[in-house]
Amino acid sequence: MGGDWKEMFQAAFTGDLELVKFHIKMGVDPNYQHPEFLTTALIEAAQYGQAEIVAYLLENGADPSIKSVFGGDTALSVAKAFKKKEVIKVLEAHSRKKD
Repeated sequence: MGGDWKEMFQAAFTGDLELVKFHIKMGVDPNYQHPEFLTTALIEAAQYGQAEIVAYLLENGADPSIKSVFGGDTALSVAKAFKKKEVIKVLEAHSRKKD
């Protein structure tokens, strides 16, 4: 496996979609929760309103039902708590596709 999870994690919340794409292509697991951060890149991207990154992570295997070890939040609950309307739309649309 290549890539750097911590770098991808930071790119997810700062909005660097190209860097997120690079690390996913290199094999970084989008569902990993590093013991230092206790959350996923999807949850972090949702909190910071990075709708494009949320969509990309979902398309590439990120599981929106995973709860962060720190606090027990999902990507959707975080998006709602921080009033990230575009992210909420992306997550809800993804959920409807699965049904």
